[in-house]
Amino acid sequence: MKSLIKDIIINAADFAFKNGLLPSDFKPDMDIEAPRHANHGDFSTNFAMVSASVQKMAPRKIAEVIVSAIDVKKIDILEKIEIAGPGFINFFLAPTAWYPFIKMIHDDGENFGRSDIGSNKKVQVEFVSANPTGPLHIGHGRGAAVGDAVGNILAFSGFDVQKEYYINDSGRQIRTLGLSVWLRLSQLLGNQIDFPDDCYQGDYIIDIAKEINSKMGDLIAQKSEAEAVDICAKYAADKILQEIKDDLVGFGVEFDRWFSEQSLYDSGKVQDAINTFQDKGVIYQKDGALWFSTESFGDEKDRVVVRNNGLTTYFASDIAYHKDKFDRGFDRVIDVWGADHHGYINRINAAIEASGRKKEQFSVILVQLVNLLRGGQPVAMSTRSGEFVTLKEIVDEVGKDAARFIFLSRSYESGLDFDLEVAKQQTAENPVYYVQYVHARISGIVAKASEAGIISDQAKLSLAAKSQNSLELLKEAEELNLIKLLASFPEVVQKSAAALHPHFIFTYLTSLASAFHGYYNHYKVITEDEDLTISRLCLVSSVKQVIKNGLTLLGVSAPERM
Repeated sequence: MKSLIKDIIINAADFAFKNGLLPSDFKPDMDIEAPRHANHGDFSTNFAMVSASVQKMAPRKIAEVIVSAIDVKKIDILEKIEIAGPGFINFFLAPTAWYPFIKMIHDDGENFGRSDIGSNKKVQVEFVSANPTGPLHIGHGRGAAVGDAVGNILAFSGFDVQKEYYINDSGRQIRTLGLSVWLRLSQLLGNQIDFPDDCYQGDYIIDIAKEINSKMGDLIAQKSEAEAVDICAKYAADKILQEIKDDLVGFGVEFDRWFSEQSLYDSGKVQDAINTFQDKGVIYQKDGALWFSTESFGDEKDRVVVRNNGLTTYFASDIAYHKDKFDRGFDRVIDVWGADHHGYINRINAAIEASGRKKEQFSVILVQLVNLLRGGQPVAMSTRSGEFVTLKEIVDEVGKDAARFIFLSRSYESGLDFDLEVAKQQTAENPVYYVQYVHARISGIVAKASEAGIISDQAKLSLAAKSQNSLELLKEAEELNLIKLLASFPEVVQKSAAALHPHFIFTYLTSLASAFHGYYNHYKVITEDEDLTISRLCLVSSVKQVIKNGLTLLGVSAPERM
């Protein structure tokens, strides 16, 4: 609809220029937006204001010229045009302009809102990527919901998306995991050991130690400490990683690829990357160590890649990993990180730019912390002591849908309060229930109409949706408002894809649900007038479809009954 309005404005400007009413044929980069207040029309443009400096005319005068060049009577979609304030041009659309969207929704079904703006460009979204050293917690859950939804939205917008989990299965944290399990195993065998504070503290470490003892305790006893720690590390990391995979599947998240950090070392890609950047002069030697000149790319200082003891830093494998991503042919790479990783952005940017890629090809989504509440009161969590609420516990208590929807209820740039009691309520206070109930209620309405013989099946509704005469019975302000909201869904999806913000979809769905509830509380869908009933069934079925499409993008189900 915005494109149609833009065409009308441009055609009017061309007409005005050709007839000497405007001194220039300048076409500004104008905004066309829905006004905040309905009495200002359906769309408003700032064309006159952004043209004034070139046209050397007062904005209001430009607006008057544009309006005079538009013959409203010859444009079916227009009802009237008004000028407001300093020169805003407000367009009021005829109700008939909106009815075709009902047909479009019925025709497109689950594809309504889909676009090809991505032009099939290859995009990788890497998210969660938690170390396989312990269970996923609530913070990982928010990152998983965000990354998965971003991937869904981009794919729906025409991008070729691959979702990836980077397994940090190399380095100090895995050695610490092995040591933690081995020490607990030693304690189980009766050895008096002071457990270090920098080892992993959770009860899950004791549980793993018990498993190892029952399965291979005799074998471990015959090994040296170093060998025993290695065995414990591999067993624990494999077990925890499998539990992570299971928890994510239970959360509705599945990855296209699980990428091992260790594979970068085993394949020689870490050393190859270091050699490549040394040849370019970007990595240099100082004080017996190798440094990456990240400061020259905007970082606050240069970063060590290989320490003077010959051990590589995490940055070394990060360089190789991101180089590998682009070597695999991705046009754009998106990483979802916890907010505490903010300081890593510039150094990764430096590595990407040094490899000849554009900084714009790499994006980082920083996900802020989640405050877990129960009935408004904070739930104590301490990762240091190993006492924390796992993602699985959250899903088991409130369900996948509620967890995902609430995680996406605010911008990831803001902290989030997640109240377990609210998430379980079957009231309007629980946002997922509020939205899902619309889908379920409309399913019930359509089923009731079918039982009453008003409609035989969905095909009859789709046929009615193609009838302009039938849809013109939808005259109430609330009905037109619903159609306008439905028509805006594709634009909301595109904005969400462009900004990488899934919560735009959340906000849209709650607004649509609110509009439907308001309509349903004032008007009956099934009436004594069969034609009106079928028209309203077309409308609410469209609402149902768009609710489902939006929920699907967020990884939330659309139940037929609740």
